[in-house]
Amino acid sequence: MQPIVLIPARLAATRLPGKPLADIAGRPMILHVLERARAAGLGPVAVAAGDAEIAAVVRAAGGTAVETDPALPSGTDRIAAALHVLDPEGRHDVVVNLQGDLPTIPPEAIAAVLKPLADPAVDIGTLVAPIASAEEAAAESVVKCACAFEGGAEVVPALYFSRRAIPWGKGPLWHHIGIYAYRRAALGRFVALPPSPLERRERLEQLRALEAGMRIAAARIAAAPFGVDTPADLARARAILGA
Repeated sequence: MQPIVLIPARLAATRLPGKPLADIAGRPMILHVLERARAAGLGPVAVAAGDAEIAAVVRAAGGTAVETDPALPSGTDRIAAALHVLDPEGRHDVVVNLQGDLPTIPPEAIAAVLKPLADPAVDIGTLVAPIASAEEAAAESVVKCACAFEGGAEVVPALYFSRRAIPWGKGPLWHHIGIYAYRRAALGRFVALPPSPLERRERLEQLRALEAGMRIAAARIAAAPFGVDTPADLARARAILGA
């Protein structure tokens, strides 16, 4: 595999506008994510920036940024556009989509997203972690993955994703972490598809891939890194990272 890591970022977040440039420990959040992606050691890292201000900050820090059309509907569309600019020759056969609001994600967790692609039948790899509380299970902001790890398995098929606690019955629940490793052909196919019915209903774009018959598999990690979506999340990130 020859991966490239792309981080989509835009300023127009509804719950926390301007969050990629929010200060955490004296640096914009996007630079914390960029640093952790580099530390994972998977390959080149770049930011797919929906705004010139983000691109300028990344470049000033010595990073690579591609300005993408602000009208693109999703981060996945943004990384596909950036990939076309950065690698028109197709040297990179795997594209890691790392969300720009995960400033505390461990580098080893980023690297783990490649594990599912050891199976050539898997189109997309992703990550899950155990849900640790009833509050986490009930939160609509926490996406759950229907999957089952038995017999020491570290990678299993991801059968469905929902904002509800699934599956029903006794047993562990799994928190889906919004990082993906796409085979390049799978990424191209995904962005060419229209939004699917279940994607629109659940507001989860990974369901588009499942409805189209694409195979997603999940690797498990010990704990879910939290995303920064609200002022309270930002305060938590600042406390963890020493602001």
